[in-house]
Amino acid sequence: MFFIFVILVSGQHAALDQTQSFRAQLSLPSSSTRNRAAKKTVLLQEGFVPRSFSAISAVTVNPAHSQWVPFLLVCVMACCLMFIMDGSLSVVNIAPEAMQKPVRFSSTASFPRVVSPEGRFALSLFARPLFSEKVAASAAAATLNGRVTYEGTPKKLRPIDMSAEPNCAKFYSTPPMPEVSLTGSDNSLQNVIVYISAGAPEENFTGPVVHLNQRGCRYTPHIVAVLANQEVWVQNDDTVTHSVHPMAHTNTEWNRSQPPGTPPVVIRYGQPEFIRVKCELHPWMRGVLAVFRNSHHAITDSTGAFTLADLPSGKYTVTAWHEVYGSQSKELTIAPGQSPELNFVFKVTPY
Repeated sequence: MFFIFVILVSGQHAALDQTQSFRAQLSLPSSSTRNRAAKKTVLLQEGFVPRSFSAISAVTVNPAHSQWVPFLLVCVMACCLMFIMDGSLSVVNIAPEAMQKPVRFSSTASFPRVVSPEGRFALSLFARPLFSEKVAASAAAATLNGRVTYEGTPKKLRPIDMSAEPNCAKFYSTPPMPEVSLTGSDNSLQNVIVYISAGAPEENFTGPVVHLNQRGCRYTPHIVAVLANQEVWVQNDDTVTHSVHPMAHTNTEWNRSQPPGTPPVVIRYGQPEFIRVKCELHPWMRGVLAVFRNSHHAITDSTGAFTLADLPSGKYTVTAWHEVYGSQSKELTIAPGQSPELNFVFKVTPY
């Protein structure tokens, strides 16, 4: 819009100059009416086509006014820059979690920022083509829905005995069950990670911080799935000391003590891997950290259902992984506009 305004002002200025020149030429003395008509004919041949010669003769142009045109353009440009800068930079706030000071054992995070509505409008003036492309791609993307069930008899697990840690046992009216094998109605299987293992391009990390809490001497949630280089903040909400021990193989393995009231311990890994996390002080505390190269992954809920959204058309390998019952993969071809369904069935045994 700014550039269109500049062109209009410049064109108007040029038109005024041309009009003034034309009027000056018409006002030159001539010997006869025939010479004046000939002069008009020559000007018309040169490309200047006024609405009427009488209207042109009535135009009064002050040459001093043209000196204000550059000043006006500079003012408009300055206002546009102030509008964009005020919306996109000065009205940026750090999210509340960024005010904490977590203990990091890797590089620093990029904290999320909040941009004002004015800034979003200003930036959208320059981002409309890219936004249109994203909308078109999103409209052509498919959604993969499915369900994970089991056949057989799942493992029989004992309740967790927390009698050795009364500060944690007080959170439960009855001893809790381990979360490594959760089943539901209609043979549904919970906490299965379903992801695109082949066919999807790698993505750069753009997600927010993910939180993993130690509460009641358990990891909550039991399974956390993130992108490579995405930060996981492990917070101790208990009144007892825990340890954070990601038992990585592809990535670096480490173990850190975390007393109550201390800053979060940050986990960030750059290589895809399923990593079991445990507390060395409370052997029943177990969790899973899954690191992926793309965002096409999901964890089944209590009904065994999962959804993988925004999948472009193409051929994929879809894998379902369970920490006890293993993994299985299926190939799938998605055509434009399709929303296919894909189910997995795990054969389980109690031992």
